[in-house]
Amino acid sequence: MPRRIILHTGFHKTGTTSLTATLRANRPALKPYVAMRLPPQMRELISATRGYSTWRDPLTLIKAEIRFRALLDGLPSMPRRTLIITSEELGGHLPGRGDLKDYGAMPEILYQFWSIAREKFSGVDIQVYLSTRGQRDWLESAYWQHVKSSSMTLDLDVYLERYHESGNLGYIADQIASRVPCPVHCTALEESRLRPLGPADPLLDLCDIPDALRHTLIPGAAQNIRPDPQTLMALLDVNRTVKDQAERVATKNAILAKAGMK
Repeated sequence: MPRRIILHTGFHKTGTTSLTATLRANRPALKPYVAMRLPPQMRELISATRGYSTWRDPLTLIKAEIRFRALLDGLPSMPRRTLIITSEELGGHLPGRGDLKDYGAMPEILYQFWSIAREKFSGVDIQVYLSTRGQRDWLESAYWQHVKSSSMTLDLDVYLERYHESGNLGYIADQIASRVPCPVHCTALEESRLRPLGPADPLLDLCDIPDALRHTLIPGAAQNIRPDPQTLMALLDVNRTVKDQAERVATKNAILAKAGMK
């Protein structure tokens, strides 16, 4: 069994995609010390956690529990290695659309994951790591992500007022620490982005990697960079004026391509 399990479930817009890119870029070098399960290896589990964040119903939570247990059951032997399970979607959808106003599902999701891992690997050291961000910056980043990836039409000021509490990540982190009886670590993006490996560094601090190896690791390429203001406003205009979904998606993709974005 693993010597330690680290559950990293977000939050969105806190450098999590860049963190994953760094883990992936260094996977061969880290293999003697770290095993990892990244988003592509957990698609069905992520579907369940996103569903639970929306519906908050017992059946969807049970589905997430079953799929998390299956994930652990499928692990190879990994003695003396730390297992990192990381995806921002494991905590549910990004809040800020419709009735989804916060990360209120995450404490219960993490409690169930902790309980299942403890049952599966008796005595293993289980820890939670959360990447956070200042409330105003996080809210603006979340808003523009919704503009980019959904049909968001709200003005920024309206969004900030309506979903203000969704950006109080410290409160949710405190709720998680109260619900899940294991160490819960938090690092703000404002701090982690200044470190050599960016947002991945505080997570790797928990893995007891030898210093000699740590100095050889490389940062992954920056991910999910916000488009320039002109491009963002063009995307918002498309959301407001193009009613056909397929046409709207195609038009936004063309705008992003012209701006050199995916």
